[in-house]
Amino acid sequence: MLSHIDENNQPTMVDISDKSESYRTAHAQSIVVLGEAIMATLEDGDLQSKKGPVFQTAIIAGTMACKKTSDLIPFCHPLQLEKCTITIAVRDDESIVIDCSCALTSKTGVEMEALTGASVAALTVYDMCKAMSKSIRIAETLLIEKTGGKSDFNRES
Repeated sequence: MLSHIDENNQPTMVDISDKSESYRTAHAQSIVVLGEAIMATLEDGDLQSKKGPVFQTAIIAGTMACKKTSDLIPFCHPLQLEKCTITIAVRDDESIVIDCSCALTSKTGVEMEALTGASVAALTVYDMCKAMSKSIRIAETLLIEKTGGKSDFNRES
């Protein structure tokens, strides 16, 4: 059964009024394949483009996106995030990995916020580097782990 469909088969926001608050976390990840040519321009842990420092800008954009998730995804509850951390690291000589972790105490989880943050950070990297290559690819975005609520999830378990 889909959680966002009511008894009349109509879209609806999930009713969380009877749920108890608990500490909840989520970790999502995006992989961006930039290519060797772009990765070769890496200096002091960041890429520089005509638009500015790529990774620093992507971290800011991803953080802003986490806070605006309920404005972007129709049935997400507005949440008061207590933590949002985005890191960008070199994965290999062609790609980077963007990790977004969110946490709060709430009646609902933060998976969508973490996925949105990782996705928007990846899109920002793409936007800032697209003039250097048309071959950039956002390879994947996925939930790595979540805790709290009915059940925990860990992709590596």
